[in-house]
Amino acid sequence: MTKAATSVEAAYAKIVRALSSSAGVTTGAKGRKGFGSSALRSKDKIFAMVSSKGAFVVKLPKQRVDELVAAGAGRRFDPGHGRIMKEWIELDSVSQDFWLGLAKEARSFVSKQA
Repeated sequence: MTKAATSVEAAYAKIVRALSSSAGVTTGAKGRKGFGSSALRSKDKIFAMVSSKGAFVVKLPKQRVDELVAAGAGRRFDPGHGRIMKEWIELDSVSQDFWLGLAKEARSFVSKQA
């Protein structure tokens, strides 16, 4: 594991600890492997995770993702099959404070979806 991957995992672990006590938030999915298997979920919907490539990824409204991409904070997430996901962003920097804020935004966004 690279140093960058280690720091991503460490920052993600802190976010998991910070949010896992929030009402309705769960971590991972029992018996599942692959996409989202260790993700943060609200109402069983993924809102934040570390991708298989070791990047922190959150689900936000498309307009918010557009803003963050335009600001250079990251890029739209491609889960590996060439289909860019409009409501997901893969973040470039390892910043626990920034990530935690976006994870909270993502939790709120996902919680409001039907």
